[in-house]
Amino acid sequence: MRLKNIFIASLLSLGLTACDNNEVGDVSLGLFTTQDIKINQLIDPIVTGVTCHIASIEADLSLSDPSDSSIACRQTGEITPEMIAKIDKSDSGEVIFKKSKSIFFKSMKMRRIYDPKTQTLIYVSYSTKETSGSFKHSISTVPLWGTQAYQKQPEPNH
Repeated sequence: MRLKNIFIASLLSLGLTACDNNEVGDVSLGLFTTQDIKINQLIDPIVTGVTCHIASIEADLSLSDPSDSSIACRQTGEITPEMIAKIDKSDSGEVIFKKSKSIFFKSMKMRRIYDPKTQTLIYVSYSTKETSGSFKHSISTVPLWGTQAYQKQPEPNH
């Protein structure tokens, strides 16, 4: 009886993840599979002038989704110096998005990392569980060049 309750709860939670309000696309992989490519939109919670789109495979009737994902981030609004002042500037950056991919502790995360030398925001999506000998990951960058947040570098003296 307890196993049946766990199974029903798992199916309900999978159904709820399919109703994600950040989902902007759903591409079927064919009639003979329960897997689809889901495309989610994420606006950076601090640097609100950046929008990322994350594509990942989700299986409707599975207890674990595949780890592969793809990410593309672009400037879609203003990026100000005040926004950049608020972000974590450590080498590991900060997690700005997390989504469960399994009832077995696997998740997909997205981090924002700042590269001060090139004044670029780096967004990395990755799986927290090793798959086929590798942690799956994808990267996208948004340069601050041309934004209010870009700091002109002094000219080198010759």
